[in-house]
Amino acid sequence: MAEGARGGVKTATEKKSGLGDRLRYMFDNSMSAGTPALIAWLSAATLVLIIAFALILTVTGMHQEGADRGFFSNLFYNLLHALDPGTVGGDSGTWPWLLTMLVLTLGGLFIVSALIGVLATGIDSKLADLRRGRSIVLEQDHTVILGWSESIFTIISELCLANESRKDPVVVILADRDKVDMEDELKVKVPDRRGTRVVCRSGSPMDLDDLRLSSYVTARSVILLSPNSDDPDAEVIKSLLALTHGGAEGPRIVAEIQDPSNLEAARLVGAERTTLLDIRETVAKLVVQTSRQSGAAAVYTELFDYSGDEFYFLADHGLAGSTYAQAQLALEAASVVGMVDAAGSKLNPPPGTVLSAEHTLIVVAEDDSALDGQARSTTLPDLERLGQHEIGEPEPTSALLIGWNSRGPIVVRELDRYAPPGSTLTIVHGFGDPRIPVVANLSVTVVEAPSTQRSVLEEHVAGDLDQIIVLCYDDHLDVQTADSRTLVTLLHVRDILGKVGSDTPVVSEMLDDRNRVLASVADVDDIVVSGEIVSLVVTQLSEDERLKEVFGEILGAEGSEIYLRPAGWYVQPGENVTWATIVAGASRRNETAIGLKSALLAEPGLKFGVVVNPPKSQTYTITSDDAVVVLAED
Repeated sequence: MAEGARGGVKTATEKKSGLGDRLRYMFDNSMSAGTPALIAWLSAATLVLIIAFALILTVTGMHQEGADRGFFSNLFYNLLHALDPGTVGGDSGTWPWLLTMLVLTLGGLFIVSALIGVLATGIDSKLADLRRGRSIVLEQDHTVILGWSESIFTIISELCLANESRKDPVVVILADRDKVDMEDELKVKVPDRRGTRVVCRSGSPMDLDDLRLSSYVTARSVILLSPNSDDPDAEVIKSLLALTHGGAEGPRIVAEIQDPSNLEAARLVGAERTTLLDIRETVAKLVVQTSRQSGAAAVYTELFDYSGDEFYFLADHGLAGSTYAQAQLALEAASVVGMVDAAGSKLNPPPGTVLSAEHTLIVVAEDDSALDGQARSTTLPDLERLGQHEIGEPEPTSALLIGWNSRGPIVVRELDRYAPPGSTLTIVHGFGDPRIPVVANLSVTVVEAPSTQRSVLEEHVAGDLDQIIVLCYDDHLDVQTADSRTLVTLLHVRDILGKVGSDTPVVSEMLDDRNRVLASVADVDDIVVSGEIVSLVVTQLSEDERLKEVFGEILGAEGSEIYLRPAGWYVQPGENVTWATIVAGASRRNETAIGLKSALLAEPGLKFGVVVNPPKSQTYTITSDDAVVVLAED
């Protein structure tokens, strides 16, 4: 036989529960409904209280002096006594009646006090829910950012610039962080939103229910950031599963992938509407490109951000029947750099390519709104002032790579791709175990030594080097510590080069954009900020998925790439020429001119300045040190 209840609690083996247990169970179930249930119980208690006292007054015949009321009249006045304690102050009558009203008032005072407390608690709870960002966003044609990292501030800033021509633009952020903390950080780091509303919601991008808070189904695009975790790519792929579980239809998605080995799995999940950005590959290629030609970082930044001139697509161009060379000179304030046909996009096609109405032009312009009614250029190139250059055989080069991280193998691979046969590369590193890929043109030497130590750097930094690259140790150190070591290395390198009178270009990778200003003290030629450049590319891809092919060609091994070449190859140095003349000079060499690098364009404190997409009628005095920014095959 099971032992009975102890301490008023029934054991689980008893066959039946008493009436009290059942009532208690029903009461507990009703309380689980929260604030509405509490209000309902207090209202019921108030009703029972006034009915009971109305019956007492009716049966006993007690009444206020000069007022003999019936049951319903007593019911109403009892309600007034229960809700307003001040009512008893105006009562007059026999002591039994007064004491009865006092008891009723005390009971009502208890119930009303409890009701006020319940209402206050319910309101506080609802306000807390709102502050936690758990309400659904009711927007359409907005941009959704999933996740949180330092790059989000650059992305928000760029989206605000891109949305200036839109009506009531909205950006929704869903991250596993406190909503108030996110809003406070954004207020400090992105104070000027340029009319764009930023809505923050707290939740996990990997959770379907949390994802619905962002209304991602009705969004224009979704940006999936790589989180700061032990396995970021696994979280990104899981979030892609959540985003695409409903089918192939939906907004376009741009996702960051850290490890190239995870790209294939992400492609299987992301389907056709997902653009994957390989962070390692992108940053490594930009580092190599900028190390080969001083000023390239400024060009890439100008083309990738929305504060200057960037890539757009122009379908209604009115240039059908014109050749590509003629189209390059046709628009006054926009540079035609390629075209899109049925086979896809192509930068810098042959000058004789004939355009048709079906072709969409790829142009570099200040803003897409500026393309509407674009003025035609009336400036004719001066063909008598074009330059001459005979290309000789490239000579072997020598390069120094200081530091190492997960992008190192890609950097070595890209250096080998551009290096003439017989070139050399020395790698000096203090952390990690460099795994050198198979190379064809480079002879690679690896030296393990403290890369911030002066004696080590003096041994390897020489004046006859063609290029020096400094990588961050972000695989082994936190962001600020890695950047600090990079800054120390840069100071030593520049001082050593200065003492030997060498102008070898030095390109450095930086993790935090705030350290770029500090790096300027070291007189570095170019700085590639990993997080910033990736953020710029991500933002551009989220706005127009067609840019995927354009960026792929610029940063890829096939097709046309960005080069900074001597201006004397295109026009005669010392001459005052229009930009149209420089464009014609590049077209003659099967290249597309998009900008100019010149010391005359430099801001105070800088060696040179870069202008992208100048007007065709703009005139420049070309010197032998100037360089033209071109798209070319090799």
